[in-house]
Amino acid sequence: MTAIDRTRAGVVLVVDDIPENLSLLYDALDEAGYAVLVATNGESALQRAQLSQPDVILLDAVMPGMDGFEVARQLKASPATEHIPIIFMTGLTETEHVVAAFAAGSADYVTKPIRPIEVLVRIASHVQRARQMGQARSVLDAYGQACVSMRPADGAVLWQTPLARALLQKYGGPDQARLAARLHAWLQAALAKPPPPAPLEIIGEEGRMVCALHGLTDDGECLLVLHEESDTAMTKVLADAFRLTVREAEVLYWVIYGKTNRDMGDILGISHRTINKHLENLFEKLGVETRTAAAAVAMRRLQLPAQAEMKKP
Repeated sequence: MTAIDRTRAGVVLVVDDIPENLSLLYDALDEAGYAVLVATNGESALQRAQLSQPDVILLDAVMPGMDGFEVARQLKASPATEHIPIIFMTGLTETEHVVAAFAAGSADYVTKPIRPIEVLVRIASHVQRARQMGQARSVLDAYGQACVSMRPADGAVLWQTPLARALLQKYGGPDQARLAARLHAWLQAALAKPPPPAPLEIIGEEGRMVCALHGLTDDGECLLVLHEESDTAMTKVLADAFRLTVREAEVLYWVIYGKTNRDMGDILGISHRTINKHLENLFEKLGVETRTAAAAVAMRRLQLPAQAEMKKP
């Protein structure tokens, strides 16, 4: 008999305080090839989710102590677990409870009494999608992209890359809820207008964060791309992206804005001859031969508008 690779099938965390429900779900999931983790209360559910990073969480809505709605809110509030899809199990079918489940961060729900076949079908769908999204996040993380996946209906952040999280914390400060509300309001307005929507700009002390709508998934989720615009931040991006020295990156940055060698010498406080030397070095590193080509390569990396030359005072 061939052994089942349960890590390939998926890892499911089942949270329920009723032993009979746990036994029923454990047997069905185990037979289907899933690795099954169990928690009988909200506190242990949060700990197991944090440590084990399951593919899906099957969560009872009504439990003594911390109920499922609060567990979901805490899971979605933590960067370590916000990406894990939650399927609520509930006997509460009234509209207000269904709305409460989705407001708490639920991706889906099933009603009690539990029908194992229905649960397996829903879990399989969410495991596959979670793994695809995980692969996408890994690629975006590897390339240093600041991306956020947001649900337009309620503004729930489904996942975000580390760079996006850093930018949101930097420009939202202690009032992250206010920034989230502003992003949601902008997104709804953007979706109501013909494309392409104008980016949202958040002004900070050292620069500005620009948020653009990249597109919609088949499930109606929105992918937002963030980037920071400031002389210092953009110069650092160029230096890291092309392995330039700080001075070479500064020269390339001002090439984007069409500055002459004399202008750059005045701005950077160095001689025109030194500017030429830096240009030669960065042309070689970028694999280009002209200022226009260098500017085009740099602008693509910075996600600036595609035009031959930017204007800056």
